[in-house]
Amino acid sequence: MASHIVGYPRMGPKRELKFALESFWEGKSSADDLQKVAADLRASIWKQMTDAGIKYIPSNTFSYYDQMLDTTAMLGAVPPRYGLNNGEIEFDTYFSMARGNASVPAMEMTKWFDTNYHFIVPELGPDVNFTYASHKAVNEYKEAKALGVDTVPVLIGPVSYLVLSKPAKGVDKSFCLLSLLPKVLAIYKEVVADLKEAGASWVQFDEPIFVLDLDSQTLQAFSTAYAELESTLSGLNVLIETYFADITAEAYQTLTALNGVTAFGFDLVRGTKTLDLIKGGFPSGKYMFAGVVDGRNIWANNLAASLDTLNSLEGIVGKDKLVVSTSCSLLHTAVDLVNETKLDNEIKSWLAFAAQKIVEVNALAKALSGQKDEAFFSSNAAAQASRKSSPRVTNEAVQKAAAALKGSDHRRATNVSARLDAQQKKFNLPILPTTTIGSFPQTVELRRVRREYKANKISEEEYVSSIKEEIRKVVELQENLDIDVLVHGEPERNDMVEYFGEQLSGFAFTVNGWVQSYGSRCVKPPIIYGDVSRPKPMTVFWSSTAQSMTKRPMKGMLTGPVTILNWSFVRNDQPRSETTYQIALAIKDEVEDLEKAGITVIQIDEAALREGLPLRKSEQANYLDWAVHSFRITNIGVQDTTQIHTHMCYSNFNDIIHSIIDMDADVITIENSRSDEKLLSVFRDGVKYGAGIGPGVYDIHSPRIPPTDEIADRINKMLAVLEKNILWVNPDCGLKTRKYPEVNPALTNMVAATKLIRNQLASGK
Repeated sequence: MASHIVGYPRMGPKRELKFALESFWEGKSSADDLQKVAADLRASIWKQMTDAGIKYIPSNTFSYYDQMLDTTAMLGAVPPRYGLNNGEIEFDTYFSMARGNASVPAMEMTKWFDTNYHFIVPELGPDVNFTYASHKAVNEYKEAKALGVDTVPVLIGPVSYLVLSKPAKGVDKSFCLLSLLPKVLAIYKEVVADLKEAGASWVQFDEPIFVLDLDSQTLQAFSTAYAELESTLSGLNVLIETYFADITAEAYQTLTALNGVTAFGFDLVRGTKTLDLIKGGFPSGKYMFAGVVDGRNIWANNLAASLDTLNSLEGIVGKDKLVVSTSCSLLHTAVDLVNETKLDNEIKSWLAFAAQKIVEVNALAKALSGQKDEAFFSSNAAAQASRKSSPRVTNEAVQKAAAALKGSDHRRATNVSARLDAQQKKFNLPILPTTTIGSFPQTVELRRVRREYKANKISEEEYVSSIKEEIRKVVELQENLDIDVLVHGEPERNDMVEYFGEQLSGFAFTVNGWVQSYGSRCVKPPIIYGDVSRPKPMTVFWSSTAQSMTKRPMKGMLTGPVTILNWSFVRNDQPRSETTYQIALAIKDEVEDLEKAGITVIQIDEAALREGLPLRKSEQANYLDWAVHSFRITNIGVQDTTQIHTHMCYSNFNDIIHSIIDMDADVITIENSRSDEKLLSVFRDGVKYGAGIGPGVYDIHSPRIPPTDEIADRINKMLAVLEKNILWVNPDCGLKTRKYPEVNPALTNMVAATKLIRNQLASGK
């Protein structure tokens, strides 16, 4: 019997790490206080897995911010602007890289493959002086060992680390990051040697890029890397872990032929075709870590089906070499179902969070070894049957309406150029119009009001009055700043997806189902368990209220169907496209009701469009087809003079720019500043864009306040590749995570920079 967990959530069942981090950042607690919270969390996780019977328990999957940033720290690859001195990397340097500080910006942040988790992108070049600057992996192994737990230390593999990096500023974009492999491997050898000396018997290298479409050079880099590490790894059992998708035949061949590797881990939930490769041949004497328990979603495992899969693998691999595992780290799911005291009992029976998935993994491992818990399996089968037959899951009218969408292209009748002309005549906006992305700071007082209203401690009248007053403050602030197109600040919203899910049918909600998005930022994804429809208007009252407070255009703020899908835990009993079309119809109804209420600038955020893009190129066109179609469905019915905006953030958009254009929005705002204006390169390369576009001019995920001249410089860079009549000026993303002492001066500088450039354009300079 053997069981394994790829990784585990770090935040704690009630976000203990989040609150400890934010307290430390605000100077309210010490580094020792933060480290104590972290140590207690790690100890409880290791004990939980030990008590559940897990054999291969991971260590070094904990992080104060991000595992890629931890690897950068381990390698000493700190960009020079952070002023690293020789020696161990301390919190000041570590958090400056992640968040920036008063004098230097943060490193780029982007999505971890196709998840909603963000990682800090390493900045590398030929002159990087790699040094062993963080002993975290070894220290955490020793920490667990002192508690009586012999763990499997987990490291981001050297090839994945380099491929996911980017050339540092000033380094030619064509620089081959894999050329740094020998230097990086020298540090990995030191780390592995320390782990061996500390008593480790296993080490896990996460090499998730194995599931991408890799060229021969990258595949060769794997062979080179692990051949170079072979002598250092001697005496250790080595697991190479892959996840998130199928692996190609070429990658499978390369992987299973690596020198010095004992075991291979595969995602057999999202990588179902990988089973065929395994059945075609698996290296004799090697371990297989079979990821049959879903690490990306919260549905209870179909134990009977998983056991069938494991039994078929057992005949190929051998009973003593087969290990039951999760499909990927459980970082991407909620922590513990035990904390959900308000969740509907029937729906709760269909779910398994991280803590429950540990139990599922071990139950499957025991069953494989002839110790099947019949009662546990029987209960699981009953829950599977309940979910399949429950009448609350299916709405025939919704299914018919969604099915009918497939026969049409759903495009607005007039082209975007004509629409923009009609809109400009109506709104008479200045050149380089300014706006923000939607949300304003969520203050302690505001959160208290929403919490007390939800707990019936204040009346609806008191709640509405408080929210109206907050909207009034935000409107007045924007008018005083002289922003051109306003937002109401979203004070009534807890989260841009959860808020809508709470008003749509087919959704369920958790109390403590938090998932880390980046750093201390957590989201609480809704659960889509059934067919989706909109019983009544969701935003019209608040948007109309806000518009009545100003003569300037007020944006109606909606979350788009693809983002609602990708930022929810989605039902796995029908294609994701079917669910998205259902959500699109609900948002379409809302768009049309907003227009009828006089809201004629409507932003339909599709922040997660790129995130849902399949990792394998052969699957991407189909996804983009239905994802873009879903967005167009939402606004097919509006007039030419109604301006449709959308927003996207923190992903690599350049490779899908033509699909973004095909969305046919009137204005798109898009992250640009934190990624060092990477987006602009697509326009330098000749892509023509005729709609309005607002590449973000400053990073809102950092407390740093950008000076006016820096923002003006960014606008000028945009004007070098974009026409002035289509360019908008806005921050990278919403402002909810910032505080007003940061927001006010940053927006002041943004407007000042815009006026400076307007004056230059008017004078012909």
